[in-house]
Parts: sequence; structure tokens; C-alpha cells
Amino acid sequence: MKIFVTGGAGYIGTHTCVELLNDGYEVVVYDNFSNSSIEALRRVEQITQKSLQMIEGDIRDEVLLTSSMQGCDGVIHFAGLKAVGESVEKPLEYYDNNVHGTLCLLRAMQKNSIKTIVFSSSATVYGDPEFLPLTEKHPLRTTNPYGYTKLVIEEILRDLFKSDPTWKIMILRYFNPVGAHQSGLIGEDPQGIPNNLMPFIAQVAVGRREFLNVFGDDYQTPDGTGVRDYIHVVDLAQGHLRALEALKTPQCTAINLGTGRGYSVLEVVKAFAEASKKPINYTISPRREGDIAACYADPKNAKELLNWQAKRTLKQMCEDAWNFQSKNPEGIK
Repeated sequence: MKIFVTGGAGYIGTHTCVELLNDGYEVVVYDNFSNSSIEALRRVEQITQKSLQMIEGDIRDEVLLTSSMQGCDGVIHFAGLKAVGESVEKPLEYYDNNVHGTLCLLRAMQKNSIKTIVFSSSATVYGDPEFLPLTEKHPLRTTNPYGYTKLVIEEILRDLFKSDPTWKIMILRYFNPVGAHQSGLIGEDPQGIPNNLMPFIAQVAVGRREFLNVFGDDYQTPDGTGVRDYIHVVDLAQGHLRALEALKTPQCTAINLGTGRGYSVLEVVKAFAEASKKPINYTISPRREGDIAACYADPKNAKELLNWQAKRTLKQMCEDAWNFQSKNPEGIK
């Protein structure tokens, strides 16, 4: 099978490409490299000793999308802007890129008679949780524009399936991907100031940043800092292969990919300090708009429907993230 991977040069995309290539899939990566690099894809080829096809293009370019995916059997859709805080500041960019871009992608798929897609969604579609752990039956709502773009795309996919029930659609609701490939060749490498916790901690440990801002210590959590379900990016990537394998019959299914365990910001700081043997300086700052106190998954459906479960521990996540950061102190060049 040949899989068309939008945003395949990004953090989760590159790790998924490694798993796809190692499992015998052909891979076509479509990316505009706005928050990634071609070098990361070269490293994917180095890890796997296999080649992939690279196409530079914008997700909103329907003509280029249509021609680029010819001959593909399915799509994994990662491409999208993904920072909660930035989405509050720049909502129009998020709606244009994420929602409009997905509409262009789906129309291009229709033109090529491709009806198999795995969509990269997010636990942000649950909003401020009514109960924990979060099941797929939790009410859907969100607290920020980024999350709303994911929710709108999910609704588009559900409506598409209602209109044409021959589609095979898997919606994967991620929790918090962290870590890196054990080779240290690829990992989370954001351009500019990191928006996620683990890469920021890693940059503090390696000396690129002076300290970590911990946004809020007055949440109703054991230590007052936000609690999240952190999942190793390789576990997450392998979840995409299980999702592809599960799309043998028409369906539109949403599944959580998480560990089922929440860790606070300060717990992650402590674990990373132990893994890196470096002090992690931090300061307490006000809460960020759109953040919630705690969020972690009930991953039962992933095990039952995909035969998948997360295997790697927080210790492994921190060790692998540090291995990547220490080998690439200035990021992937």
C-alpha cells in the first residue's frame, strides 16, 4: 500500500513514517515545511534504510494535492497548526489552515477515489472534562480555537461518512505526545519558542533556554500544576499503523490514543531532571487562557478495537527526549 502523509515532516509525522516504512508501506510525504525540515525526512530514510517521496506543498493547494496523491491507497492527515496559545492570538490563521486545508484534502481525495483516511485529532475536543478518565463518549466541546478546528474537522468527517458510507475513516484523539526515536536522529524540534512542555524542558536542560515557565500552580490537582496524559511518540506512531490495519471495512470511528495515566508538570520536570542529570530551572507564571486542570484518557477502546496500547513509561519518554536533544542541541539542521 502507498500512504499519502500530510505534515509528514513534522514531529509525529516523521515517527509515523519510520513505522510505515519499516512495516513495508510506500510513503509519500506532503509538507510545506513551515514548522519542520527536509533534513528530518532524510533522517527517516537513514533510520529505515528505505526511501520515501517528498513533495513540498501547502495543504490549501487543492490542485497540487490532487496531482500529488495519484496512485495512493490511503491518507494520514497530520498537517495543521497546533499551538493552543497561538490559536487564541491568531484564530483566522488556524481556521484557514486547519479547516480549509482539510476541505481541500478531502476534495482531492474524492477526485482520486481515495476513501481511506486516518485523521490526527486531539483530546482538546473534550474541552474541560466533566469526568476522568476521558472516554470517547464524553461530550465534545472545546476551550480554544485550535481545539475547535479539530472538532469542526471531526464533524466534517462524520457528515462526509453519512453522505457516503463507503468511506473508511479513523479519528485518533491524541493526548500529549512526547519523547523521540531511540536513535536520537528525530524528535520534537519546534521552530522558535516551544509551545509544548517536554521540548521546552529539554531546551532548558541543554542550555538553550534559561528557565521553564510553569503556567499556573493553583489548579485543583495534587501539586497545583496541570495534569496531562503523556504518550511516547513511537507508541503513538504505532497506533497509526494499527488504525490503518483496522480500516478494512467502511466506518467512521473516533479512538483515544493515550496511556490512561496523568502526570503533573512538576512530575515531568522531576523525571526529566533525573533522566538528563541536569537541573531544570523553572518559575511559576499565571495560567494560560484556554488551559484546563487535568486531562487523561481511557484507552480501553484502542486496545479492543485496534489491538494497541501504550508501552513506554515516563522515564523512557524523558530519556529518549534527552537523547535527541543532547545529540541535537540546536535542533535538526
